[in-house]
Amino acid sequence: MRSTTKFTAAALVTGALALGLAACGSSGSGTSSKDDGKAAKDASAPLVVAASPTPHAQILDYVRDHLAKSAGLDLQVKEFSDYVLPDTATEQGQVDANFFQHQPYLDDFNKKNGTHLVSVADVELEPLGLYSHKVTALSALKDGATVAVPNDTTNEARALDLLAANGLITLKPGTDQTATPADVTANPRHLKFKELEAAQLPRSLGDVDAGVINGNYAIEGGLDPAKDALVIEKAQGNPYANILVVKQGRESDPRVQKLVRLLNSPQVEQYIKDTFKGAVIPAFGTPAA
Repeated sequence: MRSTTKFTAAALVTGALALGLAACGSSGSGTSSKDDGKAAKDASAPLVVAASPTPHAQILDYVRDHLAKSAGLDLQVKEFSDYVLPDTATEQGQVDANFFQHQPYLDDFNKKNGTHLVSVADVELEPLGLYSHKVTALSALKDGATVAVPNDTTNEARALDLLAANGLITLKPGTDQTATPADVTANPRHLKFKELEAAQLPRSLGDVDAGVINGNYAIEGGLDPAKDALVIEKAQGNPYANILVVKQGRESDPRVQKLVRLLNSPQVEQYIKDTFKGAVIPAFGTPAA
């Protein structure tokens, strides 16, 4: 039985407001000596990690229940249901680390919010896929079909790249990680794009002709990326591996380093392969076939 704590927006209102004020008043990108001092926590203290429920919290739960104790790590997992509050909580020190995002998203978040978050490990890839409740093949998408895409900068560009890679649209050169519908230069099927919060996409499939959905939200929505996606991202050369993130200055925290070793262990690699059957792919160790 999972004992993961669910963390909601209400619990972080104060921290989120504080982050906004700090970002407005920031005069530099470095961390202070006070921040560095916080990194030197007791190595026996709990390590609190924020994570999306699936697959991130599941993977952390496996580490906590099967590997952490023997490694001398007290791991605690807090679940978040969105893509903003985990970074806010990590920046403010309400949690020690987070696991839910890829590097392009983190870079964009830091740039827009003045935060100081860094990656310490690649863990897994959740291939982005195109799903539909109305058609069973890409060729069946009708002229003028509405396609839902994530509305955050990096995942929207990633979704449009997937559509372009499968011949549905053409994008302006050089927009691979920044594309928006305004960068579509050819759209022979006259597709219409509906921009939605990533977490809402599975629930919205009945209202559109198709939707490009992040792997974790597809799984949470009862979809099997390996079977249900009309098209899916290729793993080889994919820059969107999901990462373990901490606030700058805490990279050498011995508890964080223990978790890095466990998340990149052969046991976790096998757990991901056995549990998710290709819907989630290890981003370390032996490349998936």
